[in-house]
Amino acid sequence: MEFWKYEGIGNDFIVLDGVRSLRKIDTEMCKRICDRHFGIGADGVVYILPGENGSDITMRVINPDGSEAEMCGNGIRCLAKHAYETWLVKKTKFLVGTRRGLHQVEVFKDENGKVKSVKVDMGAPILDCMSIPVDFDGERMMSQPIDVDGITVTGSAVSMGNPHFVTFDDFDEETIAKLGPKMECHKVFPKKANIEFAKIEDGKIDIHVYERGAAWTLGCGTGACAVTTIAALNGKVPFNEPVKVHLPGGWLDIVIDKDLKFATMEGPVKFVFSGNLSEKVIL
Repeated sequence: MEFWKYEGIGNDFIVLDGVRSLRKIDTEMCKRICDRHFGIGADGVVYILPGENGSDITMRVINPDGSEAEMCGNGIRCLAKHAYETWLVKKTKFLVGTRRGLHQVEVFKDENGKVKSVKVDMGAPILDCMSIPVDFDGERMMSQPIDVDGITVTGSAVSMGNPHFVTFDDFDEETIAKLGPKMECHKVFPKKANIEFAKIEDGKIDIHVYERGAAWTLGCGTGACAVTTIAALNGKVPFNEPVKVHLPGGWLDIVIDKDLKFATMEGPVKFVFSGNLSEKVIL
């Protein structure tokens, strides 16, 4: 089985072409090939499938633990580069179907015609607690404390198609390392959550993300959008203007609509290598 590996700000994905070689999603196989010791190693598997419901192509993302993500900002950029450069699509702007709905992507090329970056319409941020979901007595969970093994963490919940909890509390690195995995599975998040620890300096945001189903990650596009949304709502960064967001793997440009009708993300994407999976790994 042929595969391709891409990365977006260090968030790496194995891409499988289910358009030219139609195949069923195999979560157990995805767990094996994501393993960095016994497989290829990746933060997830991106299946490219035929378009449906008006999309040009469809994306499905399987996490290293076998769970499925509703949406993935770095993954969709990897998909967009692969789809354009392998002629699955022949337009620089096209629609990708996800479990969250349709997302428009736009590819930008370098002087050699290769895709260097991708802009994605990430959809509307969701603050309604029931839709996120988060177990909180109120319509929105904004700047609210939760107890994590005796440590109080104040933060806000938002969904970008997947649940996020954003905190601007000033914790040291050791405390952050302990809190991330505990907060992902906190009882207030019935479907678990991505956890973002954020800081703002000179109008730029720095975040570390414990990603649901994937642990600490070098990059998280939905997380960058979630943090920028909360920061804008609290007057820390502007609406309707690009905000620089730094993650351990690099930078993303995020724009949040003032009426919360959309968020856009633009960032780099690179091809890493390709190959063929052995029957031992597949089976």
